[in-house]
Amino acid sequence: MIKSISIALAVVGAIAVAGCGGSSNSSSSGEGGAYGGGGESTASKPATSESATPVAAISVGSAPEVGKVLVDSKGFTLYYFQKDQGEKSACYGACAKVWPPLTGTGKVEGGAMASELGTTKRSDGTTQVTYAGWPLYTYAADTEPGEAKGTDVKSFGASWYPLHPNGEKAGH
Repeated sequence: MIKSISIALAVVGAIAVAGCGGSSNSSSSGEGGAYGGGGESTASKPATSESATPVAAISVGSAPEVGKVLVDSKGFTLYYFQKDQGEKSACYGACAKVWPPLTGTGKVEGGAMASELGTTKRSDGTTQVTYAGWPLYTYAADTEPGEAKGTDVKSFGASWYPLHPNGEKAGH
């Protein structure tokens, strides 16, 4: 019971933070502010040798109203953020709490295209998985595998969408 209450409070808090993100960017230089930004980001294909970085598996699942979408190893929908550019994440701080980045080296399973998979270095030093050039994220309000509550949500200055296995946006 306590675990259920804690999860419910975490989701409510995440939604409240997402609503507060709004559409104002307090940073004109692209550094700091609600969007984070700041650090350099370098893109690359996933490492082929063993490393200390965990492997993040991507496969294909389905979500109501959007069809076949990319999902993580637990079946949670993966999203891209329209504010991201050139494989560089624009989601840090409060944004990354609501939209946690998928970190690690990427690995495709079940229907995802290996040719679309890559990684990018975040300004905090972690490695984020990319697909079709987009850094990938989960959504804190998706509490069950197969949910896609973040579809077409405008949060932290731009819209969020799941990705179809062909790399195109899924949405309404």
